[in-house]
Amino acid sequence: MVGVLLCQNVTCMNVVIFNLLHVMKEHKNITMKDIAKALNISVATVSRALNNSSRISSERRQMVQAYAREHNFSPNIIAKDLRNTKVKSAKIIGVILPEVIHYYFASVLDGVEEEARKRGYRVLVGQSHEQYSREVELCQSFNESRVCGIIVSLAKETKEYGHFLELQKSGLPLVFFDRICHGINASRVVVDDYRGVYKAVSYLIKTGCRRIAFFGSPMHLEISKNRYNGYKDALLKYGLPIDESIICICDNREDAEQITPELLQRADRPDAFFAINDDTAIGILRMVKRSGLRVPEDVSIFGFSDGFRSLASDPQLTSVNQRGQEVGREAVDILVSEVEGILPTEKANKRVVKTEMVLRGTTKIISEE
Repeated sequence: MVGVLLCQNVTCMNVVIFNLLHVMKEHKNITMKDIAKALNISVATVSRALNNSSRISSERRQMVQAYAREHNFSPNIIAKDLRNTKVKSAKIIGVILPEVIHYYFASVLDGVEEEARKRGYRVLVGQSHEQYSREVELCQSFNESRVCGIIVSLAKETKEYGHFLELQKSGLPLVFFDRICHGINASRVVVDDYRGVYKAVSYLIKTGCRRIAFFGSPMHLEISKNRYNGYKDALLKYGLPIDESIICICDNREDAEQITPELLQRADRPDAFFAINDDTAIGILRMVKRSGLRVPEDVSIFGFSDGFRSLASDPQLTSVNQRGQEVGREAVDILVSEVEGILPTEKANKRVVKTEMVLRGTTKIISEE
């Protein structure tokens, strides 16, 4: 089984998730590229020969087909079906997500699927699982599957962008979201990360917090830089010092549960935490409560995402709503507009989705002056 249907927040009939890297490792079938290289002919010639095209001589067809049989060549049936549905260009949008289990990426995918369906397109989804190698494989596989364009959020491991440059050279439109790539000139949809964090940290300060810890993602990611800058500038605006010892690379619940107790044991412990996502914030909340401190009276906590878990925590988590569905819809609108010639592909189209604070029980109320 090459793929499985995704039934979480999206329409099952329109979305297929591929675990392409696993399939390739397990089966190791040769590809048309392998046949072309072995016989010193083009991939197009191999394709025509395997499909008995009259444009190829019978001798060459027999040579290619014999080699394919000898080496157990098995065509990608799903990719073939996608090519056969092609009208001008296949109305299939490739989507590459770091992890679909995360609320934010699932909500973006929901917006992508909704908008794609309205525009007459289908969606093909792959997960990089934060791995550069999987991301590269997905790009190659989507390109071979004749998708009309790709919407992608970078894996944490990705620091080289040659695979995206190759897609651009082949004329395939790209739209980045959330974790964007500044190494190439490509369209993007982002939330106002800087402004969202700046407002959140400013709010914490206005409630009386003075030692605000920052838990963020690796700094090679653009969103990490933007959110850190929002945090830093809010402290500077209100005349508070920037203490590097309470700024941590920590973007998941497990790490937060390891790191937070050490900070809480300090004599100069933080009186507030800003976390780059809700899972991290919930890990912080759990450790603060376990230490015997009160939330928000002793320690305030601000998350980022505003997923379902923010409502399930006790107290409910204050968070920044990223509006993932809107990000997904905007990404599809740009991609389809580029595919259909409404927007120029030679220049990067950029859209910014505004965030909003959702105040709940892990932060104090601003006292009236």
